[in-house]
Amino acid sequence: MTVTKAPITLYTVPNCPDCHAIARLLTRCGAAYTERNLRQDPAALAALRQVTDVRVAPVTVVGDQVFFGTVDQQRPGLLAALKGTG
Repeated sequence: MTVTKAPITLYTVPNCPDCHAIARLLTRCGAAYTERNLRQDPAALAALRQVTDVRVAPVTVVGDQVFFGTVDQQRPGLLAALKGTG
């Protein structure tokens, strides 16, 4: 898969199955991403607030696109964004 060059940030919380699943999806797709833990990094929450009002992890930001919800909810849009077609 051709992966977008847009920066990717995955906002997570500990012990979150969907957070882990999205991280695995990004890795399988060969996408370089930065993971930010919302519970351990106060600056991560501030950064997330700048791009969305969503406060429930996981949240995935690809360039200027924001995806949230379960891995099943994020997968279609996320895969399109990773291909550069979303």
